[in-house]
Amino acid sequence: MAQKFRVVIVGGGVAGLALATRLGDKIGRSGRAEITLVDKSFAHVWKPMLHCFAAGTAANENDRISFLSQASRHHFEFWPGEIAGMDRKAKTITLAPVVEPTGEVILDERKLEYDALVLSIGSRANDFGTPGVAEHCLFIDNLVDANGFNDRFRMELLKAFGNNEQLDIAIVGGGATGTQLAAELHKALDLASLYSFGKKPPKLNITLLEAGPRILPAFPEAVSVAAQKELEAIGVKVQTSAMVSGADEKGFMLKDGTRIPATLRVWAAGVKAPDVTRKFGELKLSRSGQLEVRPTLQLVEDDSIFAMGDCAFIAEKPVAPTAQAARQQAHHLARYMPAWIGGKVLPPFAFHNKGAVVALGDYNGWGTFPGGRVFGGGWLRGITARMVHLMLYRRHQFELYGAFRGTMSCLVDWLDVFVRPSVRLD
Repeated sequence: MAQKFRVVIVGGGVAGLALATRLGDKIGRSGRAEITLVDKSFAHVWKPMLHCFAAGTAANENDRISFLSQASRHHFEFWPGEIAGMDRKAKTITLAPVVEPTGEVILDERKLEYDALVLSIGSRANDFGTPGVAEHCLFIDNLVDANGFNDRFRMELLKAFGNNEQLDIAIVGGGATGTQLAAELHKALDLASLYSFGKKPPKLNITLLEAGPRILPAFPEAVSVAAQKELEAIGVKVQTSAMVSGADEKGFMLKDGTRIPATLRVWAAGVKAPDVTRKFGELKLSRSGQLEVRPTLQLVEDDSIFAMGDCAFIAEKPVAPTAQAARQQAHHLARYMPAWIGGKVLPPFAFHNKGAVVALGDYNGWGTFPGGRVFGGGWLRGITARMVHLMLYRRHQFELYGAFRGTMSCLVDWLDVFVRPSVRLD
């Protein structure tokens, strides 16, 4: 019996899980190929919602998609693991050992063989080598990071409640992640105060630090100005042109000599590929470690290896590292890879900008159309933009779940409002 064509997809984010699901339904079900998804976690979350998990305003149980469940329903295999290296000549990747927090090794180092390899390993915040950041700051690059931050946030909030103290939080990075996190943390405190066991809620002192001249630089200036006013109205202190020179266990130091005290320090600035890309051998990388690919999303050096999403860099026509771009790249490969396996040539990927949206909790929101026209804000408090943000998330769920399960997920979320607290308390 002939060996099935083996497609290994590394990374179960927006792009990776969408591709595994679609290829599984197209060529995994029929037996034309064997599709394997690899991820270090056991569940998928929509990355644009990570700030909600960090603040505790998203219900982990309802908003996570189990890789094992998705694999069983959509004809692909799932293996837990984190890529540690590759051998392009042997067409194998090496997975690092799976280790318990106690140090016990659950799975030893393993190797997986592939005929086609798709790298969709995302990105992480870039500390630019700033002293003290790696040792003293929290990141929210993935679900593990977001849950880790939420654990710290809840404990520090409890301490502030009990001792009637102020809680100081500083966030570096005025992009969508940092800006939305600042608003979501205030929303979390507003919700937590409903369960404050009779005590007055503590003061939450959040400082948002942005090195550039304005927050939300990817949006029109009108949105940046309006968003800063909204954040300041709910009590967030916004400092632009604030270059961070270092961090320690008590806060941040700025290049002008100013010190920003903070019990919790979050780094949400910059974007770079995971460090493992530099261990893949002689591959062409961008300055931020992204894998350079041709317009077909194949590596410059290897036709059998693809990269998509935040870890990929199309040198001929760069695309911003967004969930929108990652989704479109996954759909492109899902559409054309089955024919490529049969020997046909891959067409180039073309990005179609659909605009962008930012939602500041329940306080306000804005969006932009491809031409730059802005919607949201105003007397409706940005309800249109906030609804668009929610609809994008629901569309993502429907694409992965299908119509029936997607509808049931929406119904469960609605019913959950009557059962669970609206913010994570334990």
